[in-house]
Amino acid sequence: MLAQLLLMVPRALWCCDKYECNEFTYKFAEEIRRQSFGAVTPGYDFMARLRSGMELILPPNAHELAHNRLHVSITNTKTRENYLVSSFSSREDLIKVTQVLLASSFVPIYAGLKPVEYQGQKWVDGGLTNSLPILPVGRTVTISPFSGRLDISPQDKGQLDLYINITNQDIMLSVANLVRLNQALFPPSKRKMESLYQDGFDDAIKFLLKENWFE
Repeated sequence: MLAQLLLMVPRALWCCDKYECNEFTYKFAEEIRRQSFGAVTPGYDFMARLRSGMELILPPNAHELAHNRLHVSITNTKTRENYLVSSFSSREDLIKVTQVLLASSFVPIYAGLKPVEYQGQKWVDGGLTNSLPILPVGRTVTISPFSGRLDISPQDKGQLDLYINITNQDIMLSVANLVRLNQALFPPSKRKMESLYQDGFDDAIKFLLKENWFE
């Protein structure tokens, strides 16, 4: 959702849209925390709630702004192949429950049992087959909430230099990453989320300064 926001509502970085997005995220997380078993609680529709947030935040011409700029990684359930989608015929094609952005967020069991339908086929999260797509042209800046060999990510100190490759992403084997995985599936408190938000912002600034891309 962050990638969509930066592409389609760039003013969100400094005005009310940012707070609207943040507010939805915090409320969404609080709603999940209230569930007995988090997002996997029977009867809780994680995908419908996520869709409502996308429809609230994205502008009417979101599909035009995203064309050939936003690349969404999805996995075909039949062939188990990864696809990158970057062309969208309408706003509905971009965000509706039967379309790709929801497919990119569909983690089986956690987000439900029924895969998302798009162009007559069924899809799930692209991270299951390629969690770090690299575009063929230009430089792809790699970002992850997990510590690993990436451009922007948390840097765990005092850890053994051991990594595991998970669907094209080198992740450090550490207790801190296990904690992050738990936080990704079961959102922590708002205060902790605000702290993680600030950590991610600081990591991004460090990278931009290192590359001389930021003044």
